Amino acid sequence: MPGYLTKQQNIAVAGVDDLIIRSLLDLQQFSDPTGDAERIGISSAMWPLFGMLWPSGAHLAARLALRPVLAGERILEIGCGLALASLVGHRRGADVTASDCHPLTADFLKENLRLNHLPPMKYRHGNWSIPELEDTLKDDAGRRIVDGRYDLIMGSDLLYERDANATLAAFIGLHSSPAAEVWIVDPDRGNRVAFNRQMGERGFQMREERLDRIAFDDTAAYKGRLLIYRFNDA
Repeated sequence: MPGYLTKQQNIAVAGVDDLIIRSLLDLQQFSDPTGDAERIGISSAMWPLFGMLWPSGAHLAARLALRPVLAGERILEIGCGLALASLVGHRRGADVTASDCHPLTADFLKENLRLNHLPPMKYRHGNWSIPELEDTLKDDAGRRIVDGRYDLIMGSDLLYERDANATLAAFIGLHSSPAAEVWIVDPDRGNRVAFNRQMGERGFQMREERLDRIAFDDTAAYKGRLLIYRFNDA
């Protein structure tokens, strides 16, 4: 993978075998020689975030590892980054589609599937900040975009910026089946209240579970919560 440095780690997730994950070496890595990231609004400071393993993503993966695999259920991870939760679900036999807007996410996903001897997994380009064209399943770069409806939509640490136009809530609503459940792991960011209101305006009811954890041995402390949304009449 030219233009940046990577590392490889064994990642333990309770309930499943360890996963081998290739990630960026650190937050100083950057390579956008053709300007793909810049064209969709990813700055040099934001560029490496997709390629790091984050605590909220580990919590999401651990939660999915406990969920029964249901026949016919479709799962979508949005803003997947290195797609740890999607890889966990895929390994367990769930029908998972990973999605992100970063131009290198698909390459890292393919590599991590290979490292773990897993079959191909569905991946779609998903950028809720830019309205997708209704008359095509591809964006202007030819990438297949998120389509259809899903029974579980999940994501971690997605509320990192103010979303005055409610594009994330609209994207979730567009791709939710009538009985869908939505999981968002949030490390207590300040935009949560506004997002809850935006989801409520689209008919979702929310409950939350605290995910706080004290530091222990080689495990860092964590403060956050799992936000669970369902339609009011579901």
